[in-house]
Order: sequence, then structure tokens, then C-alpha cells
Amino acid sequence: MGGGNNSVVSEIVLVGLTSSLEMQLVLFLVFSVFYVTGILGNLLIVLTVISDSHLHSPMYLLLANLSFIDIWVSSIAAPKMISDFFKERKVISFQGCIAQMFFIHVIGGTEMVLLIFMALDRYVAICRPLHYLAIMNFRTCISLLVVAWAIGIIHSLIQLVFVVNLPFCGPNEVDSFYCDLPRFIRLACTDTYRLELMVTANSGFISLGTFSILVISYIFILVIVWQRSSGGLSKALSTLSAHITVVVLFFGPCIFVYSWPFPTVPVDKFLAIFDVIITPFLNPAIYTFRNKEMKVAMRRIFSQVLRVSFLVRMILWFVMQHLKKSALEILENCSFRDSVFFF
Repeated sequence: MGGGNNSVVSEIVLVGLTSSLEMQLVLFLVFSVFYVTGILGNLLIVLTVISDSHLHSPMYLLLANLSFIDIWVSSIAAPKMISDFFKERKVISFQGCIAQMFFIHVIGGTEMVLLIFMALDRYVAICRPLHYLAIMNFRTCISLLVVAWAIGIIHSLIQLVFVVNLPFCGPNEVDSFYCDLPRFIRLACTDTYRLELMVTANSGFISLGTFSILVISYIFILVIVWQRSSGGLSKALSTLSAHITVVVLFFGPCIFVYSWPFPTVPVDKFLAIFDVIITPFLNPAIYTFRNKEMKVAMRRIFSQVLRVSFLVRMILWFVMQHLKKSALEILENCSFRDSVFFF
């Protein structure tokens, strides 16, 4: 393979999660269910927020963007992982590997920043409810989303700009089910210690920093709620504990992999399952499906869909009846003409 990095590696071999056929079958079924359910759940949230005018508010706009991001989080790596289970040789092109790493870090970095903005939104709603609409207006929300995506893109480019110029001349086997920086960089035919430190500083900082900010903000919100009303503390604790659970599942693997120079233990590829499969599956249930307004909006959409489907069925029935009547008339006319011609 030609290029500026003088690489002779044209494809990357992915080892996958396991070589056991029985285990591959189990994982194929389980991951397929989780992936499809997560995609449908997140897609339902996005369509509900877009179609229902009652949900055109900053909080639901942020939730819809989280669901949109989760669709991409799963779709970057999960479909290939699932399709590779029964392939004897699991490969991805060199360019495809670079693209996968780029989008993983763009989407991952954007989601981390978005979670901070969602915590900020809840803080303003709980601690400054009278000023909520003035602070978290539509313009502010759009600005926050632009900032989140910009940080995600910059975060990914800073790392990939150094990786694409590395020389790859020999080993091309990655002990994982997808391409990511730690194991990919180790394939380079040069000393990568400084690059590993840079990636650790970049990805490790955004992972550990975002996680710390989120935990501190959740604790701060709980303290505010406790000071104002002991009755609302249990409800807030129930909600935020669910949020913290998802945050731990999402950030745990990232912190384990990126908070120090790259580990060589294979456990990181199993931890990545939480980010690729589990978290996108749980986010709709934790952040959105527990919301009463969202449930009401979904019921409205389902009722509208049922009404539309009923109207479509009625129209199709009338069309079929008309076509049937027209066909009978044509057949009768043809029979009449044949009889006249005969006589």
C-alpha cells in the first residue's frame, strides 16, 4: 500500500471476542437483540421529539441529540462485529480502520461533552427554575450542540493526524473486534511511546475530566434538592442514581483504556462492549422513557399512526372495490362483444 506513511499494510485482521462457535452463536443472538432494540429505541426518541411540538424545548432537544449520537455509537462498530461472528477471517481495510477510529472518537467526544451540557440543563431547571427559559433558550441549546460537536471533531483530529503518518510494515493483527487507537498504534514499525502519551493525555483527560464533572454536578444537584425539600430527595436520588449507573458503564471502559499508557491486557475489548452495545441500549430507558411527557408524546404518535394506518386501509379497500367493479364490467363487456360477434 502506498502513501505518505510508506505502509505496506493494506488490511487489518480483527481477532474478535472468541473463537468458540457455541459462544459466537450466543453472542450473535444477544448482541443482535441489544443492537436492534437500541437502534429502534433511539430512533423512536428522535422521531418523537421532531414530530411532537410539545417537546420542542432545550431538554428534549438535548435528549434527541443523545439518542442520535447513540445510534451512531452502535452503528460504527456493532454491525461489523455481529456480521464477523461466523467469518473465519475477520478483516477491515486500512482506510476503513482509520475511518472507524475517527468516527469513534468524534462521536465519543461529542457524547461526553453533551452529557455535561445535559447535567447543566438539569442544574438550571432544578436550582434556577424561574430563569430556566431565559438561560436555556433555543439559541443557547443550539450553541451548546455546536460546541459539543466541534470539541468531538477536534478531539479526534488531534490524535488521527499523527496516526495516519505512522509506518506500518509488518504485523496487522488487532486483538479486538474493532479498530481503536491503543492496539492500532502498537502495530506501527516505530517507537510510539510519545504518541501513546499524547493520546493518553487527550482521551484520558476528556474521559476522566468529563466523568469527574458529571459526578460532582450530580452530587451538587442532590445537595440542592436535599436542602430545599426532603420529599423530593428520594425522587431525585432515584433518577440521578440511574444516570450515574449509565455514566459509570460508559466512562469506565474509556478511563480504563486511556487514563494511563496503553495496557496490554485483553480485557479492554470486553469492556468496550459496554460502550458499543450496552450503553446505547440503556440510554433511552434511563434518560427518556422514564419521562412522563415523552410517554404521552409517544402515545399521541402511536394513536396518529393507528389512525393513519386505518385511513390507508380504508382507502386501499375502496380502491380495490373500485378496481374489482371495473374489472367485472370489462369482463362483462368482453363477454357481450364475443356473443354478438358469434351471432
